Amino acid sequence: MTDQRQPTQWAKGEALLKIRGLRIEGWTRASGWTAIVKGIDLDLARGEVLGLVGESGAGKSMTGLAAMGYARDGCRISGGAISFDGIDLMASTEAIRRALRGLRIAYVAQSAIASFNPAHRLIEQYAEAPVGRRLRTRTEAYADAIDLFGRMRLPKADTIGFRYPHQVSGGELQRAMTAMAMATRPDLIIFDEPTTALDVTTQIEVLSAIKNIIKQFNTAAIFISHDLAVVAQMVDRVMVLREGQLIEHADTKAILSAPQAEYTKSLWAVRDRHKPEVRADAGERPLLSANNLTAGYIRGELVLRDVSIEIMKGRTVAVVGESGSGKSTAARVITGLLPPFGGEITFNGSVLPPQLKQRSREQRRRIQMLYQSAETALNPRQLIRQILGRPLKLHLGLVGREANSRVVELLDMVELLPSIADRYPSELSGGQKRRVGIAMALAAEPDLIICDEITSGLDQLVAERILKLLLSRQQQYGFSYLFITHDLGTVDAIADEVVVMFQGRIVEHGSKSKIMTTPVHKYTKLLLSSVPRMDPGWLDGVLKDRLAISSDA
Repeated sequence: MTDQRQPTQWAKGEALLKIRGLRIEGWTRASGWTAIVKGIDLDLARGEVLGLVGESGAGKSMTGLAAMGYARDGCRISGGAISFDGIDLMASTEAIRRALRGLRIAYVAQSAIASFNPAHRLIEQYAEAPVGRRLRTRTEAYADAIDLFGRMRLPKADTIGFRYPHQVSGGELQRAMTAMAMATRPDLIIFDEPTTALDVTTQIEVLSAIKNIIKQFNTAAIFISHDLAVVAQMVDRVMVLREGQLIEHADTKAILSAPQAEYTKSLWAVRDRHKPEVRADAGERPLLSANNLTAGYIRGELVLRDVSIEIMKGRTVAVVGESGSGKSTAARVITGLLPPFGGEITFNGSVLPPQLKQRSREQRRRIQMLYQSAETALNPRQLIRQILGRPLKLHLGLVGREANSRVVELLDMVELLPSIADRYPSELSGGQKRRVGIAMALAAEPDLIICDEITSGLDQLVAERILKLLLSRQQQYGFSYLFITHDLGTVDAIADEVVVMFQGRIVEHGSKSKIMTTPVHKYTKLLLSSVPRMDPGWLDGVLKDRLAISSDA
């Protein structure tokens, strides 16, 4: 139900964008055309920033894309009115809508790496829209790119554009994509989860750069996110969506100080989840011990520098740090996917061969890995039954009726219905795909599961359910977890011990309570200070503190 506190006119001036009664439907094999967005109204003035908040499937992205008169494949705008600067997008031809997109309305996607052409330099891709629209010559577009790269606080703004996408970090690429969206000086930009997969320190840089450039050019924006604390730093007012309907609508301060809907309250409450830590017993032998690991992808260029990690049976060790700190590289070394240059790994007291192919089937079975992208971890051409059947056959020798019975048991273990077995990955939600990934790991009956950013990109409510699932299975089966993450809220919810990495080294480690409450290293303090808070002024304040901390980190 719509919050009754909203005034009759939200926009600060004449509305640039007006949406009335928006309805969007999606097609599924099982149900045919099904309503996704169910009658949303929206107004947005020039220079105003509106936040759309809600969990996966709420209709946030669909509503944002509809502002361009666009619906994704398999979806259609089935009702309502959309007016942009007096232009009726529903009555306009597709040629008129395409003329607006990329010129007066721009879109910034969640995944920057998937949005860039890997074969072309950043500055070439920046120049494509203004040159193609005959707004600037190529020389003028290149000069403009350098100017906007500087405004977006990209390092070496005069030369970074001449790199390829793979030669810059995720945070730099996200800022470059925002600069590209500004290339034609649009009236409206839709930001679709632009910081979801970024670590907390990089997220601050990207949010600050986006906020500044919107202000400088007086651009209207729709900022889509599942994180209410992030949205609070960016927007004038917030619309909370759930299952395609408006749940609550208020200005930012009001919705933070006194949310009316229980659902709105729940979006923040999940951050308060806390797992009591389990301490190791004196003299207890670690399940896994990684000692003095050094590693890299090119000999002579180290990514890991003398890294040592111990994991006890039935415990969870969280490894935290920003992008490029070496977290995922450490996981690849432990699993044998990347042989180290130096150091040793022992498992249950026995030394593990450095390369995966040198390890026995039993050694490979006992250490499983959950990857960050559930999308790429599941074979899109196989049914879930076949995907789960493969590790059952490989590690346990189960086939036929016995394997099918175990597949149903695995789905039950991750709280999915048996009918999921006969679906393809494309027919599942992000949370369901993540649960199937967990089931794949459980199929091998491992002792240690390495979780690499597995809640990144998931909305808070889905992430909380995944964490609860992992904890319950740990209590039931005694698994150990190495949990790699950049989200300190996740650390508090699942970890017993914390390892902090910075530039390939461990700079601090200890019990969760010690690290979270009395950090010693400057970089650990920087990470803790970078967790967004439900305070609209938090971003501006933390940027000043961050400069002081990072200079000594």
